[in-house]
This record gives sequence, C-alpha cells and structure tokens, in this order.
Amino acid sequence: MLLRMAVCARLCGAGQTRCRQSQADQESDSEMDMDEEEERVVGKMKDDPDGSSCHKTCGAGPSGAGGGSGVAGFGCEDSASACAVPPRPQSLLDLPPELLVEIFASLSGTALPNLALVCKKFRQILNTETIWRRRCTEEFGMKDDLRKMEIVGMSSRELYVKRVNPQVKSGRFVKLLPDYEHMDYRDVYTHLLHPYRHILGLWQPDIGPYGGLLNVVADGLFIIGWMYLPPHDPRVEDPMRRRPLFRIHMWEKNKATVECMYGHKGPHKGDIQTGKKDEFSTKCNQTDHHRMPGGRQEEFRTWLEEEWGRTLEDIFHEHMQELILMKFIYTSQYDNCLTYRRIYLPPCLPSDLIQPGLFKGTYGSHGLEIIMLSFHGSKAKVTKLTGDPNVPAGQLTLEIDLNRPVHLPDLEQQRNIEELSRLVLGEHEEAQRGMQAQDTPSEGSEAGLAQGSEGSDEAPPTGAEGVEPGACAYVSPPELQPFVLPLGVMARNEVYPRTCKMCFYGTGLIAGHGFTSPERTPGLFVLFDDDRFGFIWLELKSFSLYSRLTDQLSHAQIPSMERFESMLCNMQSWTS
Repeated sequence: MLLRMAVCARLCGAGQTRCRQSQADQESDSEMDMDEEEERVVGKMKDDPDGSSCHKTCGAGPSGAGGGSGVAGFGCEDSASACAVPPRPQSLLDLPPELLVEIFASLSGTALPNLALVCKKFRQILNTETIWRRRCTEEFGMKDDLRKMEIVGMSSRELYVKRVNPQVKSGRFVKLLPDYEHMDYRDVYTHLLHPYRHILGLWQPDIGPYGGLLNVVADGLFIIGWMYLPPHDPRVEDPMRRRPLFRIHMWEKNKATVECMYGHKGPHKGDIQTGKKDEFSTKCNQTDHHRMPGGRQEEFRTWLEEEWGRTLEDIFHEHMQELILMKFIYTSQYDNCLTYRRIYLPPCLPSDLIQPGLFKGTYGSHGLEIIMLSFHGSKAKVTKLTGDPNVPAGQLTLEIDLNRPVHLPDLEQQRNIEELSRLVLGEHEEAQRGMQAQDTPSEGSEAGLAQGSEGSDEAPPTGAEGVEPGACAYVSPPELQPFVLPLGVMARNEVYPRTCKMCFYGTGLIAGHGFTSPERTPGLFVLFDDDRFGFIWLELKSFSLYSRLTDQLSHAQIPSMERFESMLCNMQSWTS
C-alpha cells in the first residue's frame, strides 16, 4: 500500500512537471512577442538611465535623490516570486487535500482503515464521503445517491407488500422501507457491503431434485437475495420472474439486519450463516409469517397461481397435477431455511458457437426449467440449474457433438420422423463406434492408420478428420434454412422459429422417477439464432425450445476453465 502511495505521489510530481513543461511550451509560443517587448524596454532604459521607468513599471516611485532602489528591488523580487513555480512536494503530506481524496478513493476499501492509522491528517481526510461512495460504486456496483434515494433499486410494486384479508379478498399495502436520512456511505460500506461481500453472486439452493437459481446483489441500500423463476409454461420467451427470499439492510446506523421475505405478511426476522467456502445458509426465525389463514389449501392455491399462473382446475392432465402437488409438498417444507452453493457463469471463448450462458427451456409436464449452456472444445454441454423428479438439477441434460453436423433435407422430408431418425441414428452409430475404438484399440489400428495416410479416395466420415483434438469442426454458419418439426413430435409451444442456422447430433438424458435407470438417448440439436436453440428427443418424440436469459448477473464470472469444469462435476454429485 505504501508503495502504491509513493507511486501516486510521484505521479503527482510528474503531473506538476508536465504542467511546468506545458507552461514552458506556452512561453516559447509567445517568444517573439516577448523579444519585441524586451527591445522596447531596453530602448527606454537607454533613454532613461536613472531608472525612473523601471520604478514606474514596478509600481513604485523614487524617494529622494538616490532612493527608490530598495522599493524598486522589493517590487521586482515580489514579481519574480509570483512567477516562480512552487517546489515539488516531498511527501504525500505536502499534497493538497483534494488530491489526497482522489488518491485514497482509488485504493481498496480494506486498505483504508490502515491508512487512517498513519496520521491525523489522513484520518480526517478519510471521513470524506466521496471516498466511500466511490468504493461502494466500484466494488459493489452501488450507483444510487443516499440523499436522493427513494425506491432503493426496487420497483414501486416491490417496495410494498400486500397484506390480504382472504375473506374479503382485499387488503392494505404496507411500505417496506425504513428512513435512511442520516445514513452515510462509510457506514454502508463498513457494516453492510463489506461484511456480506462473500454472499454476492449466483447460488443454487439445495432443494432436492428441484434446485433453483438465486442471485444475491447489492441493490441500493440493501443486499437482496432474488430467487429467479422461469416464465409461466409454455411462454419460454417471456422474461424471468423474481421473488425476494431475504434482504440485509441497515435499520440502525451501525448494525445490519437480516430479514426473511418469504410468505405474504411482509419482512420478518431471519438469519444468515456463512461457514464453508462458497456456501451459506438462511434461516427464518418467524415461520408463522409463512402461514395463511386459510391453511394449506389456501397456501397451495396461492403457490400454484404464482408458480404456474393457473388453478388446479385448469390443469386437465392427471400426471401433471401429481407432479405439481408433489413439488409443492416438497418445497414448502423448507420454510426458507435453505443451504446455497455458489455457481458461476460459463467462460466465453472466441471459438464458441454462440455466447454461452443461462437459458430457460420447456420440459414437457415438468414445465419450464433453467439450464446453463457451456462449450468444451468440440462439445457443448447443457446443465440443469432447476430440475424435476426424473432428471434432477445439476445433471447434464444435453451433450452436443459439434464435430457431427446434420444437414437437413427439404421441408417435405423434414416432416417425416423416419427420415430424421435415419439421419440422427446414423450419426449415433458412428459416434458409438468411435467411442468403442477409443476404449478398446485393436491390434491393427496402427496399420489401418498407416493405410489411411497413404491416400484414400473415400470421403472422410462426418467428424473430426483434419481437426485438431478438442477443436470444433463447424465452419461459419451458412444462410438460414427452412425448418419444421416432424409430424408426431410434441411441442409445448407451437410458436417456434421456422428457420435455423445449423444442426448437430447430440444426446439427451432421460430417467425414471427418482432418477432411476438414467440413459442417454440420441437427438437433434437445432441452432435457431444467437439466443434460441432447440432439441428433438427422438425416443420421446418431444421437442424442447430454449431461450436466453437476458438479465444482467454480476459477481458471477468464473476465474478459470478448470474451476468451471470442477464446478460442473460438483453439481452432478449434489443430486446423483
């Protein structure tokens, strides 16, 4: 830290040097004018040898016969001192306070308390709000002005909670915000943002097979845990929905308060525990706030309307009703007392087919689920962040072989499921043979490789011939081509793109209830555009459509690809 201060001080000195150099350049630009003025002054001095003109120029007259020299000398020295450049600062203490504020504001907030121990001047300067406001902005993305903040980063609808009387179906709105008139940025940084900085980012809750996506953000004067929910089935292209599960704020000046936001009775007492690295837990201390006067039936009806946007009578499929009721019973038992594990967004490389990230997709009777698309050389992987009793969260739902593109026939043949099956199963058989050859290399493999290198007229198989190991074989996407689903393939949403860019062979994970007998089944990956793709499950005769999640997610960048691979393995082990 002291080294950085020294560098800053030298920069300040260099800045003054540049100022003096700039002043010198300006003086050189007017050198001709000054020479002419000097010639005129010298001419006057020759005409006036007693120096009266100099006295007049200096603003002082002669006093007596030989007087005036002292006054004139004083005037000249004063003029010279006024034009002299101030001395270069020898330490940080010599710098003006406004420059010290700028230097201190560029340091990390964790270094500022030690800086306050240096001297009284530094301690006084560190009380400047500008320094702590910049730390809150740069480290935690806090951009609001505490003095002008009214809605604290939340919409007007989210500022209030409706307390409903179930008998009359009406209620009153209660404001959730305290008064922050006397709050300052140093208190917010010291008692709120910095102590809870480790829980910012993306997390997956441990809710059995269902999982989830939690985004913890610094939202104005709050730290809020937002649970992200997919749109109502089957509107996959609608924006995500958010529900606050907890919040941390400074109800008092020097104390942060944790509140549970679950339920319909407003915020109440909660707790957050951070033990292991990349893991934390929430606990509600007043679970009675989660109960509704109408009992479990009213709680189920309210949950169903929020989760699915419909009533149970609107759902005619009996199996779907059972799945919905099972999810309500399973998830409601936690009462917002959950454990969360950190997850990261996938890294983005220039060679990726499209930008990796989070998507929402259709999964038949299970509704919409959230998945993560990532690229690993010649493979694309789709991992579930939310799941179901058949294939739980954390599992690899799709795996795409980018070295095996599939060229679609004309529209008439695309409608024939048998033709599509023939194309995909052909790629599947070749992929299986390739995997067997890698696992059990034959004795004649070297001879076969040598024979192939002599020059064969046969076309290379669809795959990685001429491609470096781990690289992708696909080329620049061609023009859009027509696309239509085969007859007999079920789709939750009939509104899907009718053109696509590219198609690849891939496999999808299917299993029985309770993740029993899992197996990978062949299918077709269809890339529609940069924000949408689909997958045709041949065995299930079903189609899943995926649309990109466009929300801005901060504090979620992975440090390295190796750590991301490790995270994916851990996610699978959580629910295996």
